[in-house]
Amino acid sequence: MTTTPPALLIAGHGTSDADGAEDFRAFTDRVGKRLAPRGVTVGGGFIELSPPPLGEAVAGLVAAGHRRLAAVPLMLVAAGHAKGDIPAALAREQHRHPGLAVAYGRPLGVHPVILALLRERLAQAGADGATTVLLVGRGSTDPDANAEVARAARLLAETAAVAGVEYAFVSLAAPGVPAGLDRCAALGARHIVVLPYFLFTGVLPRRVAEQTAAWAKARPDTEVRTAAVLGDTDELADLVIERYDEALAGDIRMNCDSCVYRVRLPGFEDRVGAAQTPHHHPDDHDHTHHHHHHA
Repeated sequence: MTTTPPALLIAGHGTSDADGAEDFRAFTDRVGKRLAPRGVTVGGGFIELSPPPLGEAVAGLVAAGHRRLAAVPLMLVAAGHAKGDIPAALAREQHRHPGLAVAYGRPLGVHPVILALLRERLAQAGADGATTVLLVGRGSTDPDANAEVARAARLLAETAAVAGVEYAFVSLAAPGVPAGLDRCAALGARHIVVLPYFLFTGVLPRRVAEQTAAWAKARPDTEVRTAAVLGDTDELADLVIERYDEALAGDIRMNCDSCVYRVRLPGFEDRVGAAQTPHHHPDDHDHTHHHHHHA
């Protein structure tokens, strides 16, 4: 007797940018095609801003007969969304669908696949040994998540043939993009590639490009280029499948040593043990509203 493998649920953040939302949906389709030979059904949904909501994706999988899911947060760092919002949303779906079993995977993280894709984007942008790179992350109120961006920058510096790698954030954390570019210039950089640390296009990656262009316009003596986002690729799809497999195998190595929900970090003591509630999604009308305002 052949048993149906657990379905894969890809959990995205959501964006008010239509192209970014479509990138996510196309990527979900790509993962589905790569898992089709294994008989694995793939669904995807967002915790906010974009259709379909996560609850709708879960309902579709349940309606198709799936009672076991492995959920993978499609995020580069384990900030509040991956640590709290998505687990809370999954708990809500288990309440809605009694008997539903969910294995929760970890975010993509600073994986060799991610570093390889970053190096590809740098090469496409013309980076070489005289280029200083500014890696720009989303930014978070979670210090652990911001530290992951710094870690990615250092690992990229160790593995890419460039002059150096600095880092910045486009929202919620310092340094911002202009300050990061100022630092690159202060260190003597005359050739800079700004590298968005984002999976797909969206409001924030476009903001990175706009802020970079504004900074470069005022400094004609410095060559500045903006690289592309990581994008919808087979390599990224295979990494999601790797996270799916490890979730089912129980081999999930999350970093809890500096997580503000577990460790009393100075200035973040109120986060320890804080209750987690799902986001409000405009297309999901069957739960308590939780408003969260950003793109």
